Amino acid sequence: MSKEAVVFATKEMMNKTISHLEAELVKIRTGKAAPNMLDSVMVDYYGAMTPLNQIANVNTPDARTLIVQPWEKNKLQDIERAIINSNLGLAPQNDGLIIRITVPPLTEERRKDMVKIAKSQGEDSKVSIRNARRDAIEQIKKLQKDGLSEDVAKDAENSIQNLTNDFINKVDEHVAKKEKEIMTV
Repeated sequence: MSKEAVVFATKEMMNKTISHLEAELVKIRTGKAAPNMLDSVMVDYYGAMTPLNQIANVNTPDARTLIVQPWEKNKLQDIERAIINSNLGLAPQNDGLIIRITVPPLTEERRKDMVKIAKSQGEDSKVSIRNARRDAIEQIKKLQKDGLSEDVAKDAENSIQNLTNDFINKVDEHVAKKEKEIMTV
């Protein structure tokens, strides 16, 4: 494995970490209704656990309401049960045709809890990025033992450290953006 391959693999790992952080931050409620709030809901669909968005349309007619319209009406109860069991703190209302979910406004205390969750996700991402850096530097040291020159090894370590710094800044930006979104009433 060359130093370029190590740097490239490290960058890929860090990109995956950022993608994961983005996916986790989307799940954190901001008080506004968004169809992706229900992305983590899995429904028992003929014996197979299936993501809700694959068996129903999820729309937002206004900032506080979600409408779930299943493609098969006989799955309404299953979808309703899955939403209740998802621990998202949502109370679905089934009218026989669609499921209506009113997203309650967040209290100040709940907003602060959500910000803590977002910051925790950010810290987990930073740890993952630092682990990728550590693994890459270990690989560079192995390559150095196998004949890679000291100058090239130092350049690679510097590249990896610069990558790490860039990705840590991206994590901070994502978390700050989410915090602003959560705290905006």
